[in-house]
Amino acid sequence: MKRRSFIQKSALSTGALTMTGTLTYANSLTNTTNAHQFNLKYAPHIGMFKHLAGDDPIAQLNFMADQGFTAFEDNEMRKRPIDVQEKMADTMKKRGLEMGVFVAHEIYWKEPNLASGDLDKRIEFLNDIKSSIEVAKRVNAKWMTVVPGHLDLKLRMGHQTANVVESLKQASALLEPHGIVMVLEPLNFRNHPGLFLTDSPQAYEICKAVNSPACKILFDIYHQQIQEGNLIPNMEAAWSEIAYIQIGDNPGRNEPTTGEINYYNVFKWIHEQEFNGVLGMEHGNSRDGKEGELAVIEAYKKVDNFL
Repeated sequence: MKRRSFIQKSALSTGALTMTGTLTYANSLTNTTNAHQFNLKYAPHIGMFKHLAGDDPIAQLNFMADQGFTAFEDNEMRKRPIDVQEKMADTMKKRGLEMGVFVAHEIYWKEPNLASGDLDKRIEFLNDIKSSIEVAKRVNAKWMTVVPGHLDLKLRMGHQTANVVESLKQASALLEPHGIVMVLEPLNFRNHPGLFLTDSPQAYEICKAVNSPACKILFDIYHQQIQEGNLIPNMEAAWSEIAYIQIGDNPGRNEPTTGEINYYNVFKWIHEQEFNGVLGMEHGNSRDGKEGELAVIEAYKKVDNFL
């Protein structure tokens, strides 16, 4: 599944109820006394539980909290109307949901921007960061996603890296006074061919060069299983720079237990590192409708049962 269509796909997923007794079970899930106690801060997104909770984003946030989830992420938050952002922020505060990432800027999927060193592109990026700071304040967000965009095939890699580092240094200077962190997300070559940032060692190198608390790594387990594998050792090697984690099984980019990744062991290791950040559930549902949404909840209960 391509990142650009991910939210659209998850939000528009449809399907009929097929599990016997699912409706009764779903209704019982709204009882907060039944909320599950997760060991980590797994963060669903809008659309993940739309069949069980309805289309209203506020109702979906309340449903997430009712199930015991303590965090939420929303790639599209920057594009939502301000009044909707404020209502969502108020609901998250009331329900104890920590805001995860949103995408901080326009991502260049097909042409170079930060890697090129083009000053107009850099200014555009920095202006997006400035506007995203206001969004982050409005919704109490600490992290925002940054993807440096496409390679510039006319430049050697060293020059591209220097261009990206300079843009990120300037962005960090904007973010630091507010305590906000941009998290750089490496994306795999299969879903996103031609992008500048692809693996965790490269992201680690860039963060060390930027040398700012406002510039860290978003380690997306789905992307890095495809790109580099060797998940736990690679996370350990870059751990000092990892501030945010995202989830998706492979193949399929759906909930844990549907692919090849041993999420039980991965989550156990993350917990052992005393990670207190958010783990974004940036994946689809393997099955449609209410049945599929219940399956997502049960999958997380299963892989979270490592204590």
